[in-house]
Amino acid sequence: MSFIDTLIANTIRPEVQADHAYVVPDADGYIKLDAMENPYSLPAHLREELGHRLAAAVLNRYPLPSNATLKHKICTRLGVPDGYDVILGNGSDELISIMATAVAGGARRPVILAPTPGFVMFSRSAMLAGADFVGVPLRADMTLDKATMLAKIAEHKPALVFLAYPNNPTGNLFDPAEMVEIIRAVGDTGIVVVDEAYGPFARTSFMERLPEFENMVVMRTVSKLGLAGIRLGYMAAAPKLLAQFDKVRPPYNINVLTQTAAEFALDHLEALNDQATLLIAAREQLAADLAALPGVTVFPSAANFLLVRLPDADASCARLDADKVMIKNVSKMHGLGGCIRVTVSTPEENAIFLDAIKASLTSH
Repeated sequence: MSFIDTLIANTIRPEVQADHAYVVPDADGYIKLDAMENPYSLPAHLREELGHRLAAAVLNRYPLPSNATLKHKICTRLGVPDGYDVILGNGSDELISIMATAVAGGARRPVILAPTPGFVMFSRSAMLAGADFVGVPLRADMTLDKATMLAKIAEHKPALVFLAYPNNPTGNLFDPAEMVEIIRAVGDTGIVVVDEAYGPFARTSFMERLPEFENMVVMRTVSKLGLAGIRLGYMAAAPKLLAQFDKVRPPYNINVLTQTAAEFALDHLEALNDQATLLIAAREQLAADLAALPGVTVFPSAANFLLVRLPDADASCARLDADKVMIKNVSKMHGLGGCIRVTVSTPEENAIFLDAIKASLTSH
């Protein structure tokens, strides 16, 4: 064994050695329908005004660690209840890591639990924090298996439970009454995180219910709303609980340009909400067009993407790749055999995707 191999074996945790880096595929030259991004940019006059704001940003000083102005705008414009504050993160990924780190350690390895298939960062952050991940498979119709969830909660007493609302990659909203049962079953031995990354397209939320459940965190991101490039997530919870997570948050984790751009966007939130309305309508049209194709199943979605089961997902993905259309092949995930996930985009890009799917269906 070489020196470097011995060094890695002696210093890097075995589970990290066995894992692989999170790979983002190169999208150069492709129509990008794999990452649930908003395809629309800000209107030209707003981009010009934003440019002036960014030019005036103070780059030679560290950002204000309190982010007080940005947090106030988030709370007042995005429905955070009175008396509640938010913690900001470099996307929701950092917030998930903060929570996993905060609960890790102690006399035993904590358990982090979530339905599967779900957002990969739930299980990945558990591994990186030194926690055990327990996945509870969804039913065939992508709904929660409530009985198994409750049994696993009773068995493992998880420190964190993640419930995505809507869920990724399935796109559906879990039954809110079943989610409340889960929150109550977890009780004071764990924290339930309701991940509302796709909330702008669902138009429903648990945020206003924070005062009901002291063990609940509501987490969101502005990425799907149309600001993926600035990497900003936020989460709200009972003030005492939020204060514990704030101890784990790195100082200056939100840079000045992100802060400036986010404050500007919240001043013009209506423009982003209008784009979300366009995408909701496009989602329904694309779902109907796909469902009309032979052998194709479209699952209900309250997000800005669709989960679609095809007769031959691999063949369809090969055709899409040849046509320079990038989607996510999720057919190897538990319960998602034959499925792809596609971001809802502009009418032009949706039409190109649909034509490629039609061509793939007639070629085999």
